[in-house]
Amino acid sequence: MKTNRPAGKATSRSSRIRNLLTLIILVAVTGYLLIPGLGPDLLDLGRSSSGTGGSPSSSSQINPEIVTALGKVRVREGEYESTRRYEREDFGEAWADEDHNGCNTRNDILSRDLSDVEYTSPRKPCKVLSGRLAEPYTGESVEFVKGPNTSPLVQIDHVVALGDAWRSGAQKWDLAKRQRFANDPLNLLAVDGKANYEKGSASADQWLPANRHYHCRYVARQLAVKAKWDLSMTRAEKQAINSVIATCPTVKLPQDFGEIKP
Repeated sequence: MKTNRPAGKATSRSSRIRNLLTLIILVAVTGYLLIPGLGPDLLDLGRSSSGTGGSPSSSSQINPEIVTALGKVRVREGEYESTRRYEREDFGEAWADEDHNGCNTRNDILSRDLSDVEYTSPRKPCKVLSGRLAEPYTGESVEFVKGPNTSPLVQIDHVVALGDAWRSGAQKWDLAKRQRFANDPLNLLAVDGKANYEKGSASADQWLPANRHYHCRYVARQLAVKAKWDLSMTRAEKQAINSVIATCPTVKLPQDFGEIKP
């Protein structure tokens, strides 16, 4: 013969079980939300891997050489490191034969940057008579012919201008080092004479070539020169270079043409 249990006791036990289950669930949910790597963190991870904001930062995409060079260049607080305006003579002989190959630097760069080059003396390929320049600053093709009225149409630009170098630390160098800098092929390009004149001694935050397709390689070359020669930048200049580099993260530092050493 069975004895029925009082209904009140059964109800009380069921209530305790429900309360215990509720407490367990509450503790589990709280732990899920609070433990690092779970909860919101896990949801964020899912969103980042889904392609809606999970692409790596621009700095992780940039060529490591560029990142290293940017970190190497000093940032100066003031506009100038120099105390007086420079003169061209402060950088020694113009277009000196620093690599001792028998040709001056201007002709070396014309030979390097022009195509279809002809020389005044074919037996000694040194003095450039004519050629064609794929001009980097304007994006146009320029015919070069040696002569008093035509030679200035193609000029050799110091990518880091001598005036910029002077205020970035070159004033502290001796004359021999400044002359080596002024003839370093890494810092030289054959360019349109008018564009070279318009640039003057401007830094990257003050002037960029009209040819937008050349911006990345232009600032990469400026960066390479300043890193090689331990020249400083202003904050605005470094920010401008960063902004350009961010649009072309795969750009590389140019190769160092020639053997000019700091």
